[in-house]
Amino acid sequence: MTITEAQHDVRTVYRGGFYGQLVSGAVWLGAAAVATWVSDGAAIAALWLGGVLIFPLTTLALRLSGGPAALPAGHPMAALATQIAFTVPIGLLVAVVLGAERPELFFPASMVVVGAHYLPFVFLYGMRLFAVLAAVLVAGGVALASLPGAPSSAGGWLTGAALVVFAALLRRSAAAEGGTTTDVG
Repeated sequence: MTITEAQHDVRTVYRGGFYGQLVSGAVWLGAAAVATWVSDGAAIAALWLGGVLIFPLTTLALRLSGGPAALPAGHPMAALATQIAFTVPIGLLVAVVLGAERPELFFPASMVVVGAHYLPFVFLYGMRLFAVLAAVLVAGGVALASLPGAPSSAGGWLTGAALVVFAALLRRSAAAEGGTTTDVG
């Protein structure tokens, strides 16, 4: 199997990343709502716990939509997908510790962690649009962390909205590619 064929399988099984980004966007919007109307501490718990549920909820959405919900056993991209998934809960531990001391930095730090985790998706899916998503989240997180007086929930709302928008863009991009991608250099 070539890299291009393996990437095609990832785009096909995971529907171009549509359901994953949609579920992630809902989790971030939920955590932002908790930050806005409950407390920063509850929002930290909501994003971390919601993040743990992203994979099972995405798998459920894939099953309900029909078609496969996972790569076949032994697929060459399966291990990479798993490794990428574990980077977020591990990275978010740093954001949780930071948020305990400076709650206004929790969402911006989480944006940087989650944005950086999207960089290997460029290779995994064979879709450069994931690099744009990574840049939006990382730059947005750095910008919000640098803005004095920004509401602590701002990063949650912005990330949730960005993920929902990118869900649609990724779905459109994968469909426009007709299931193909250019070879990775």
